[in-house]
Amino acid sequence: MPSCFRLSAALLLTATCFTLTAVVDSRERMTTCDTDPFNTHRLTCDEGVISVDEALYGRSDSLVCSEGRPAQELANTQCAQEGTLSNISTRCNGKKSCEVNTATFRNPDPCSGILKYLETNFTCFPAITVVACEGSLAQLFCDVGQVIFIYGADYGRRDQSTCIFGRPQEQIQNTECLLPSDIVANTCNGKNNCTILATNGVFGDPCRGTYKYLEVAYTCELLIILTAVVYSRERATTCDSDPLNVHRLTCEEGVISVDEALYGRSDSMVCSEGRPAQELANTQCAQEGTLRSILARCNGKKSCEVNTATFRNPDPCSGILKYLETNFTCFPAITVVACEGSLAQLFCDVGQVIFIYGADYGRRDQSTCIFGRPQEQIENTECLLPSDIVANTCNGKNNCTIPATNGVFGDPCRGTYKYLEVAYTCEYPISQPSHVH
Repeated sequence: MPSCFRLSAALLLTATCFTLTAVVDSRERMTTCDTDPFNTHRLTCDEGVISVDEALYGRSDSLVCSEGRPAQELANTQCAQEGTLSNISTRCNGKKSCEVNTATFRNPDPCSGILKYLETNFTCFPAITVVACEGSLAQLFCDVGQVIFIYGADYGRRDQSTCIFGRPQEQIQNTECLLPSDIVANTCNGKNNCTILATNGVFGDPCRGTYKYLEVAYTCELLIILTAVVYSRERATTCDSDPLNVHRLTCEEGVISVDEALYGRSDSMVCSEGRPAQELANTQCAQEGTLRSILARCNGKKSCEVNTATFRNPDPCSGILKYLETNFTCFPAITVVACEGSLAQLFCDVGQVIFIYGADYGRRDQSTCIFGRPQEQIENTECLLPSDIVANTCNGKNNCTIPATNGVFGDPCRGTYKYLEVAYTCEYPISQPSHVH
């Protein structure tokens, strides 16, 4: 995902003649009750990448995941599965998000007859992550006075949840396809902004027949004082050079608000590599309804994907190579996703309190909380139940925990494995800042 004018909310008090990283790490916890054969444990960083600190499968507390359970299932608080930390670290370290099924840890059973849970404490280390689907442009941006420093870049595929919209199964099933590359670092390090085309022509083809994507983790390092800001502006551009190309929007921090969207061509240079001049000649080409369609699909979400094929009929300019380009704003919000059976845990710094933007329980995609789930449990993506339960429970508190269960929210779609999505901010109660909805 391109990040245009990525702005940090950290306030630096001094300027120096050497570079400083503009963000700090955050510590997180995820707990998933092992009450269902397919419960999914999901770790995610709103900003940065995961570094696992501690992990437990078993029971160390009689109150966690205790609702409705008899005392004998909660009695052993010295229960721990060996190898849990190593397993979670291998699966999740260095990723922006990862999922693992609790079933992974059940054999051998560390304490028969005890209701167990999987709990992970992890740190989100500072990094901006960009994902560009094959055929798209990875666009890296820093503020004025900042320069890019690349942590790492990989081209290939390591999951079946990224850049999948409209793709046949055979093009996304190979998740052992990953090609680390120093091309991005060599091209972008030390620059204020940088654009890289995510194609086999640039990176080579690590797995023929697989639809790939480029993942980049980087920081913007300061040469001058950075003042506090409240949002960032972004751009995503996807060349319509393949029948199934995927356009992906995502916010490192906050939620999407679409400003402009174009399907067509307004610039002869964009997506022009290797194309004859006649395919680039019309720069007054725009498909009607593009902005409305992107707004409906993406506004208010942390990330969304749409296939460029959505906009091809009728063709706005026959014979012209078109692209889909979206300018959008990431409004400030912390987002939490808790898979059904897990606990959504909301935290603020000392002196701050929670303000809920919104909360939904259900399912709206086939890429979240899917690990080990049969297809019939994740295929209903029209299942969404907005709820004010989280706001009524958590607003004004410094921290708050909500179980993501049908018992709390009701069941908007029986037979579907659901998740709870919460967007919130941490505010100082005295200042009463305005909210963006």
